[in-house]
Amino acid sequence: MTATEGPAAGAGCLRRLRRHLGDALFMVGALVVGYVLWPSSLGGCTTLTIVSGHSMEPTFYTGDLVVSRCGEPAVGDIVVYNPPNVGSARIIHRIIGGDATGWTVQGDNNSFVDPWTPSDRRILGRAVLHIPKVGLVGSVLVSPVTWVSLFLIAGALLIWPSRAQDTPGGEAEGSEAAATSRPRPSDRPPQDLETR
Repeated sequence: MTATEGPAAGAGCLRRLRRHLGDALFMVGALVVGYVLWPSSLGGCTTLTIVSGHSMEPTFYTGDLVVSRCGEPAVGDIVVYNPPNVGSARIIHRIIGGDATGWTVQGDNNSFVDPWTPSDRRILGRAVLHIPKVGLVGSVLVSPVTWVSLFLIAGALLIWPSRAQDTPGGEAEGSEAAATSRPRPSDRPPQDLETR
């Protein structure tokens, strides 16, 4: 081995390391984002809630997106919980009293406390991030009216008749269609100049 072979071999290894370092950083970043945003419905710790109603004004307004994470709730925390016997409905209110066996919760804009006293196992998470009005876009995207409208428009575009319709006799209708059925000068085969 000569003195010139040593650094060249090390440089190749360094190039490979640099090339794969970007991939490794991307994978680590994707895993961190996946861990942080993995939804609680799939066993994760994050719940995204679009606020609907006025019970949390002026803290949250209709259409705001609230990100909540699991953790130990305490008095004063805003929590998202799933009350019993109401299906998959979620309520986002502030804890005003109680303990882990049953919290007393109330909306900031309500003059009454909630009829439910959720335990820690019913609480999906504590509010950690608030993004105003982002939920309005999300609610439009998940609305059945939006999807039915898109399907109707797509169907209409598929079955809408084209401009140039052929008649049963084979002739094109209208002067525009007839004009397009004649060959254009650029479509004609080149003619030999001597035969003219």
